[in-house]
Amino acid sequence: MPRFVILKHDHPRGPHYDFMLEIGESLRTWSLAEEPAIGVEQRAEQLPDHRLAYLDYEGPVSDGRGAVERWDRGTYRIIEETNAAMIAELQGEKIRGAAVLTREAHTPTGWNCRFLSEK
Repeated sequence: MPRFVILKHDHPRGPHYDFMLEIGESLRTWSLAEEPAIGVEQRAEQLPDHRLAYLDYEGPVSDGRGAVERWDRGTYRIIEETNAAMIAELQGEKIRGAAVLTREAHTPTGWNCRFLSEK
């Protein structure tokens, strides 16, 4: 099964969390302003794909972009995916349930993200 990771990113412009899904040879990535919390919707900014190395990496990020620390990790499977939304079932150490991502209208990189617990 493909893997996911959520990294706490202590960035010079402000801390955030990187939610990353393994898709082939890279990680599809969204930046979350707040710590993931079950049932709480928050804005997710889609970033360029990242290297698979971040699945296991903790430490400083190149070019003075702060440091990352693993917040959660595990495996996932896509339940549904369209141009406007994606639902992934996560089996992580902290989050066991669904990640629901919905694209914001009129913004190419803006999404909303909500984590739901397992039933």
